[in-house]
Amino acid sequence: MTAPSASPSGIGRVVVAAIAILAVIAVAWMLVQLTSFLLLLFASVVLATIFDAMTSGLCRLTGWTNRGLALTISILVLLLAVAGMVALFGSQFAGEVDTIRESIPPALAQVEALLQQIGVGQSLGEMLEQGTQDVSGIASRLGSYAAAVTSGVTDFVLVFVGAVFIAANPQVYRRGLLLLMPQRAETSAAAFIDDCAQGLRGWMLGQAVSSVLVGALTWAGLTLLGVPAAGGLAVIAGLLDVIPMVGPVIAGVPAVLLAFTVSPITALWTVGLYLLIQQLQGNILQPMIQKQAVDVPPAVLLFAVFGAGLLFGALGVLLAAPLTIVIYLFVQRIYVHDILGKPIRIAGRDGGADRPDGAGEG
Repeated sequence: MTAPSASPSGIGRVVVAAIAILAVIAVAWMLVQLTSFLLLLFASVVLATIFDAMTSGLCRLTGWTNRGLALTISILVLLLAVAGMVALFGSQFAGEVDTIRESIPPALAQVEALLQQIGVGQSLGEMLEQGTQDVSGIASRLGSYAAAVTSGVTDFVLVFVGAVFIAANPQVYRRGLLLLMPQRAETSAAAFIDDCAQGLRGWMLGQAVSSVLVGALTWAGLTLLGVPAAGGLAVIAGLLDVIPMVGPVIAGVPAVLLAFTVSPITALWTVGLYLLIQQLQGNILQPMIQKQAVDVPPAVLLFAVFGAGLLFGALGVLLAAPLTIVIYLFVQRIYVHDILGKPIRIAGRDGGADRPDGAGEG
């Protein structure tokens, strides 16, 4: 007896399955290779959301219908404001940054001398030495990051110009994305895009207010304590406030070290100041941001920062919060709402819930 041969239809299914697997692997490999490009594209979208919010606000205030003119004026005002701040405070900030950099090694030496004076064990001294080496390693890595940012002018121009194009007519890109979706998924995709726009806009507004308040409180507190370079440390605190959970801790390290150059008591008061500001940020400012954007659990944000840093480096850390918001909204809209059929809260809206049938409340 002869063995039965495989049917042509069975061979065809095997070939189709093999081609599909290879296609999935090829797409995954391409996405990995394009990680940096995709992050820049996402950064451009985030910046475009800022431009869009400014343009829409200007149109509402003035009643203009010419969006291009409103966008141009908004961007010019933003650039002039940044240029004015650099012109007024750039040299002072540069001097304070030099003070911070030059004061950290003596501050570390004072901490070590204090530990030896109060008679701490050798193990703690070894821990301090290891911490000093870690700080030096972090400083060297930050230097490499700064060099990378300095050499990345082309990336910045790409992000900026792309954001201008997207903000000039966002509906064109929205319609283009929806055209790529199957007919049955178009409604869900449109709702997801609207959720992301609302969530990112609310997050950026709340984050801007939070960064300004954190910087102002830090400057006032450090000035009262007599800590050197209070203005530079305040700018660092305000900028690092963009990084959820981890940013304020990183900003507090140089402040405490510089406070040691004044006295150990000043350093303790500085720790208390940063803890107080952190409590205000976590219990007042952060809930305000979440109310305007998306109520992402703090633990999710914390691990998202570390995960983004491990996967994407410094740029991933900077974009960790908006990336987490988009992923969180995707899980809510597509998985929880569409697949599981459960109601969800709509980003940035008070008391509203999106039901599985698509009808929202209030």
